[in-house]
Amino acid sequence: MKHELNIWVVGGDLRQAKLAQLLAEDGHTVHTYALGESQEPVPSLTAEVTLRRVEKADCVILPLTVTAGNGLLNAPLSILEHPLAPILDQLAPRQFLCGGRIDQTVCAMARERGLTIHDYFAREELAVANAVPTAEGAVQLAMEHLPITIHGSKVLVIGFGRVGRLTAQRFQALGARVSVAARRYDQLAWAKAMGLGGEHLAHLKGWLCGYDLIVNTVPAQVLGREELEDLKPDCLILDLASKPGGADLGAAGELGLTVIWALSLPGKVAPVTAGAAIRDTIYNMLREAGL
Repeated sequence: MKHELNIWVVGGDLRQAKLAQLLAEDGHTVHTYALGESQEPVPSLTAEVTLRRVEKADCVILPLTVTAGNGLLNAPLSILEHPLAPILDQLAPRQFLCGGRIDQTVCAMARERGLTIHDYFAREELAVANAVPTAEGAVQLAMEHLPITIHGSKVLVIGFGRVGRLTAQRFQALGARVSVAARRYDQLAWAKAMGLGGEHLAHLKGWLCGYDLIVNTVPAQVLGREELEDLKPDCLILDLASKPGGADLGAAGELGLTVIWALSLPGKVAPVTAGAAIRDTIYNMLREAGL
């Protein structure tokens, strides 16, 4: 990777704001657009109000996620709305363009302009790094919303991938009695080896009545009405899964259950850590691209 790059960070939340700051501190020339004012003044970091100089960029970093719907750039820190198409119109195929959680519409928009867009959210190293603040954020939410201590509580973690495993470990370390529901038998074997209870995901019905907290990490509906009817009225449900989530929110509301759908926890509970993880991942991608 070159010692110094011209990098534009376009749109995003506090994660991207911290990312821009870290890139500038590493010696790169960094411009931000649709990201509000710089959080901390750093030499070689400039907040731009137009895309006039973006053609000089070696690398353009779009947010996680890229769009906020309706063809708009995801730019919650900007007071203006920014259509994505005119931004892509300003870019050139030679530039390294990346974004997070890129959908088919964004890919098609890029292809129409001869651009290749790389998804940093699809990288395993970022997924692992993000699992840590997600798990810690789940503990924070549980402490804020449960009327009992984590210690001694009965916790079920649904799914035992990166986030599920780290979440189960943290609740176990705080003295909770943790069980895991997973689809794969190797995951259940790992849970057992770690001293956790376990049950196959297909057998949830009739098995949920004793839990104080359920943490879902599976991005598919695993808690339908039948499963929700088994829960204690004061059971808290934390849904950490991306869309469409894992709980039937309508049924949960009718049953009087509390569901917290905690999307994008890394950016909310640890934006500095999350921004650093994105930076490291993008550096890896740039090295692989020979930049």
